[in-house]
Amino acid sequence: MAQKAAKQLAARNTTILNRVHLISLGNNVFFLLLRLIVYRAKYTRNTLLLYVLLSAPALAIEFWLEKIGRPTYAENGELKRSGEDLEAKGLTEFMWDVLYWTWACIAAAALLGNKAWWMYAVVPAYSMWMASTVLLNMRKGMAGMVGGNGDGEEADGAGDSKKQKKLEKRGAQKVQYR
Repeated sequence: MAQKAAKQLAARNTTILNRVHLISLGNNVFFLLLRLIVYRAKYTRNTLLLYVLLSAPALAIEFWLEKIGRPTYAENGELKRSGEDLEAKGLTEFMWDVLYWTWACIAAAALLGNKAWWMYAVVPAYSMWMASTVLLNMRKGMAGMVGGNGDGEEADGAGDSKKQKKLEKRGAQKVQYR
């Protein structure tokens, strides 16, 4: 039972990566079949150029996930490295979002045409929204650490407890923090 968690992670990563490769292959073949054979796009050159440019991030992410997530085994079949957790939060989660959205854009472009690629503009918009949310939360957190209200001014007793207010009412000195 040695390395049970590592073996489970390796099995889960292998399953996830195999499923991702099959979905990606199916999605890309679907696009190529529909756009180039069934619809015979009027501007095939533009269609292929947009397809290559806008599906490149998904392919890069897929190869990156393959590199970090695929388990490696020794010659005797023993697990050497289970790979990184592909269900981790943070950047890995964002990569999955971009991958899924790119697949959706590819499928929409296959069915609706080149104008569906404009859906891809959601990715940078979402990134900017997330960055602004993080920055605002950091600013609020930093303001709370220095005892101010975020404008460089100190709060006027708004953070005082009830006990401190009662003591001040009786004439006790206000406690000042440096």
